[in-house]
Amino acid sequence: MPLDQSAEEHGAPRLALPAPRTPSPRDAPALKWGVVAPGWIAAYFVEALQTYTDQKVVAVGSRDAGRARAFADRFGIPSAYGSYAELVEDPDVDIVYVASPHSGHFEQAMQAIEAGRHVLVEKAFTRNAREAELLIEAARERGVFLMEAMWTRFLPHIDVVRQVIESGLLGDVHTVMADHGQPMTPDVTPRLFAPELAGGALLDLGVYPVSFASMVLGSFSSVTTVGTKAFTGVDGQASILVTAESGAHGILNTTLFGRTPTTASIAGTHARLEIDGPFYGPAAVRLIGRDNQLIDSFVPPQLDGGLCYEAAEAARCIGAGRLESDLMPLAETLSVMRVLDGIRRDLDVSFPGE
Repeated sequence: MPLDQSAEEHGAPRLALPAPRTPSPRDAPALKWGVVAPGWIAAYFVEALQTYTDQKVVAVGSRDAGRARAFADRFGIPSAYGSYAELVEDPDVDIVYVASPHSGHFEQAMQAIEAGRHVLVEKAFTRNAREAELLIEAARERGVFLMEAMWTRFLPHIDVVRQVIESGLLGDVHTVMADHGQPMTPDVTPRLFAPELAGGALLDLGVYPVSFASMVLGSFSSVTTVGTKAFTGVDGQASILVTAESGAHGILNTTLFGRTPTTASIAGTHARLEIDGPFYGPAAVRLIGRDNQLIDSFVPPQLDGGLCYEAAEAARCIGAGRLESDLMPLAETLSVMRVLDGIRRDLDVSFPGE
């Protein structure tokens, strides 16, 4: 591996990126999955499981029985239900994947928990922190596994990032930057502009940079936000400055109004990491020295089914009798939801029924 001589001159260690420790998704114990809300993300999830894992999707539920049946026929799923209640009561289902809009996560995840099913809930976990608290309490009372489907946390390139942070390879981290912006329009993605569906940039796109900064920096001691609303009153853009207890800063942005690079970087006193866009999917990681020269890089396997890693993590945890994941702990999911609540308060954005 090439060495960063400038880092050595400043007393820093020789620098090189570690290999990911991420197990193959096929090595996870096979569970029987039920899918709530057969939309596009549910289709992506099922395709990933069927292509890259040994997991079995055995049931799908929708408020529209015809829609459930069409989805089941498309993917060869044995059972299709015209209600979520029927799906979670199916004794053949081990774990429920909740793929509905944010507005439905709490109710549907709670139904599954109360039925004694393990649950994987799409990000953002809920509309707000209070709903997250109630789901966590219920899962612990029932003794079932619960996890936020923040798929980024389980990807190989993020394990490389995690090891670099844990080892101190960068030195003292002082700056994290991350963004996620996509040009959305109400005719193409009406959900993101609908307050009743908990739309807006923050819960759909902004949760990625906020969660990334939380993973790198730990809990935030301060959060400052400026933003712009969309025409329906949901948040359309937010620029967020967070401060960690260490004094490090996170500079984060999300927007529905344009396509941003969707990159991320972590700068320390010895070196920095750069993650290509989109940083939240399988992406290349580069280690850059103090002299701004490339030291090392990691390019992950490219696959369309990145959601397979989160399903495999859930299956491994459940197989080991664990009720949550160390890679996406419930306490951190709750902490991120509290940060998102604070950002929405700063932007004067609320949702019907909160």
